[in-house]
Amino acid sequence: MGILLFAHYTVFPQGTFTLPEGDKRDKISFDLVNNIVVIPVEVNGAQLSFLLDTGVKSTIIFSLNQQDSVSLNETKPINIRGLGDGGFLKGLKSENNEIKIGNAVSKNHTIYVIFENSLNLSPRMGVPINGIIGLDFFKSFIVKTNYTSKRLKFYNPETYSYRECRRCEIFNLDFFKDKPYINLTVQLGKKEEDVTLLLDSGSSDALWLFDTEGFLSENPKNYFKDFLGLGLSGNIYGKRSRLNKAELGDFVMENVNVAFPNKEATQNIELYVERDGSLGGDFLRRFTVTMDYSNKKVMLKRNRNFSDPFHYNMSGLTVEHDGVDVYTERSTLKKSKIDGLGNDSALDRASGYNVYDIYSKTEIFLVPRYVVAEVRENSVAQRSGIIKGDEILKINGKPAHKYKLYNLNTLFSSEEGKRINLEVKRNERVFNVSFRLEKVL
Repeated sequence: MGILLFAHYTVFPQGTFTLPEGDKRDKISFDLVNNIVVIPVEVNGAQLSFLLDTGVKSTIIFSLNQQDSVSLNETKPINIRGLGDGGFLKGLKSENNEIKIGNAVSKNHTIYVIFENSLNLSPRMGVPINGIIGLDFFKSFIVKTNYTSKRLKFYNPETYSYRECRRCEIFNLDFFKDKPYINLTVQLGKKEEDVTLLLDSGSSDALWLFDTEGFLSENPKNYFKDFLGLGLSGNIYGKRSRLNKAELGDFVMENVNVAFPNKEATQNIELYVERDGSLGGDFLRRFTVTMDYSNKKVMLKRNRNFSDPFHYNMSGLTVEHDGVDVYTERSTLKKSKIDGLGNDSALDRASGYNVYDIYSKTEIFLVPRYVVAEVRENSVAQRSGIIKGDEILKINGKPAHKYKLYNLNTLFSSEEGKRINLEVKRNERVFNVSFRLEKVL
């Protein structure tokens, strides 16, 4: 999900990114994890992985392991607050750093560092995530995100020209405190409303709305309570529902997932007065997105994902990495007996029998340990007896570590009625659990 940063002083503009003299553009590959773009970033010569997030203003480092050695310049302590139900966090402000993305370089770059252990996205994402970057990159270039090819192209705004595109639409953006907002129309039940949403590529959900009035009902009940994600100040909970449709220009989507965060997550945050919520990655991944901060525009071109149905987690499980386990794998092999010249022995040929050496091979690996981080109330997972803290050893007969974490999220959202068989460990006791994915909405 998107992360907001607020400090106890004014945040001044930082140094921008520039390409080498004479270069008009560059491109890099990225990973797409839970609908979020993860890019390689070099910080003072150290290679790290960052989320690329249109919804964040400042560059933040929040998860460094011992192997992630990075030097930071000119640091001083600060207090930071963001989305979530916690309080202020202790951190550092570091100035005059050098950051590289592809061939683009930003010198005199300001970075905020957070040491809070709870703000560690790597276990929930399943890949190393060291930080997050947004405005500082987007304000420097025209940035094209191709969600199908997983390519990020960025262009010098002074030399870029738009090509004619019949399947594209260009939309105006409003900016408040350097963050982009876009207008669209949503409908849930009988209520249709024009809303202003933060364009938030760092949110894995499709849409968030802050005001539930007129959207949610008890009879018939059109929502369920759920864990929504991590913010700078803690976990964010809320309700999930489905919009009948969402309209953005000529683009119309039906049965769109929407989340309504609890008010505790935003009550102490200064928000844009016109803001009604956020537009996130599960919406944006259905387009090639060209962000043009300098001209306050965004161009969308529908891609092959456009008509994909919107899914939500039907298991009720949120799983995360929690350290590593030692995994032992034994295999039995057989090999024909041969003589010193590499030929089958004469005795064997004469007897007419094939003779083999049978031997076993044991391999030992360090593998990710998968643990249940959240269990949705009244979900099929909860009703099957799974509780927070359970370790998942196998999924449908396959060792859990054979899955990427984001593949598990896809599995749990895949198909109503699909059977999920889990081998679970709790307090040294191992047992089996089985349930079928259940459609809630």
